[in-house]
Amino acid sequence: MVKLKLGVCLWNQAVEWADMLETAKIVDRCGYEHLWTWDHLLSIYGEPDQAVFDSWTALAALAVATERVHIGPLVTANTFRSPAHLAKIAVTLDHVSGGRAILGIGGGWFEREHRAHGIEFGSGFGERLDRLDEAVGLIKALFRGETVVAAGGYYPVESLSHSPLPVRGDIPVLIGGRGKRKTLRTTARYAQIWNAYGTPEELLEHDEVLRRHCDEVGRDHTEIERSVQTKLVVRDTLKAAEDDYNRMMEANKTIWIRGGSRAEPDMASRKVFPDPDSAVWLGTPEQMAERIASYMDVGFGTVIVEVPAPYDRESIERLIGEVAPMLS
Repeated sequence: MVKLKLGVCLWNQAVEWADMLETAKIVDRCGYEHLWTWDHLLSIYGEPDQAVFDSWTALAALAVATERVHIGPLVTANTFRSPAHLAKIAVTLDHVSGGRAILGIGGGWFEREHRAHGIEFGSGFGERLDRLDEAVGLIKALFRGETVVAAGGYYPVESLSHSPLPVRGDIPVLIGGRGKRKTLRTTARYAQIWNAYGTPEELLEHDEVLRRHCDEVGRDHTEIERSVQTKLVVRDTLKAAEDDYNRMMEANKTIWIRGGSRAEPDMASRKVFPDPDSAVWLGTPEQMAERIASYMDVGFGTVIVEVPAPYDRESIERLIGEVAPMLS
């Protein structure tokens, strides 16, 4: 069985900075592997105009306030910045944190925030994934200290090199998504971590595709860490976990219903976010250990837990203090 690693993604919408700062310190003290936040300019749960903090600025501040936890965006939208600029931002965070940065990156998906901020969204999802592949290749070259004479068609940089280089000589790249044809091929080519959501059976199916891509590009698939993303609440009973999760969603102007992907049409006006059941884990420590074990059995040993604001510090502490020892 793979080794268990735990991370926390703090939602940066509908939150007070003092809560975010103090909770990040708790995550660090508890011994989590990594700490994340979203890269969104509008809130993605509930009403889009709720308060939102900028991801990279917040991460730099949290890097100074923590000591050991790795830190990064889950995930940064490639569409928001030129990849050359993003490489500079990531390396700066790496130095601020003393070599603890991770670059989580994806193709970008929330059209409304792009249009609202005057950011080019592209002609479609396929184009954005092509841009992502070119961008990550450019970023990795800059991390290695190479001079990029001319990049591809989307990002035609000219004789570009960066200094300083990453503290550790490189920055791990996490790629989020499950697209079989493009996302997983980019993951095979460049990523150290692949992050996705779904049932163990679904992820195993996609993992087989990733392995084929690795064979095609000549890479050992075991070099890529498998990560599953979830929303998790640990309580003494399932009922208590469900009640508290509903309160968290209400604080973010969202209604959660089990089987959210099957929400009735008239619920749309009530801001239901259609999370599949596989992305919401609620229950007792024993139930959470059983759930995590089912993912570890198919090779997904890293679990990244999204935590809505106001932050559920009880689950943060019980996951690593009670659940994790059951899986050691």
